[in-house]
Amino acid sequence: MTIAVYPGTFDPITSGHADIIKRASTIFEKLIIGVYDKPDKQLLFSITERVDMVKKTVADLPDIRVTAYTGLTADFIHKVKGRVMIRGLRASSDFEREFEIALMNKKLAPDIELVCLMTSSEYQFLSSSLIKEVARLRGCLKDMIPDHVAIALKEKFSAKAPQVSKNETRC
Repeated sequence: MTIAVYPGTFDPITSGHADIIKRASTIFEKLIIGVYDKPDKQLLFSITERVDMVKKTVADLPDIRVTAYTGLTADFIHKVKGRVMIRGLRASSDFEREFEIALMNKKLAPDIELVCLMTSSEYQFLSSSLIKEVARLRGCLKDMIPDHVAIALKEKFSAKAPQVSKNETRC
């Protein structure tokens, strides 16, 4: 059985991430979503919140496990007996970054293969950073994130009341 691992911070998980997860789950017998605990960037959601959001997103998909991890991704993949790392690509800039990461991981763990899935065209523009910005400004996020993520974002930003977007009333 080939175990694939899709690592990321998922802060928050988007419909683009969910699309990659769904497609990867049809290719591999088992898929583990690794939610990275302490990236070198400022997070909006705690590790518990992010793991919970990912679990809710994949609840209807079989043979998927969601778990938090720290340390090197290659070490995590070895720990869970993974053989493949899944990554999603949106644009050529993603390819350049993923290529660098792939080369480093190949040096650290030559036994782990990288499989990149191209993001479906309707999600190409999505990033967690953009989602957080739109949510902070109370813009419409319809079809960009799962409903439970929209609720979590609204709760995070409800204390901070920026100017309301005209689009908010149409969502």
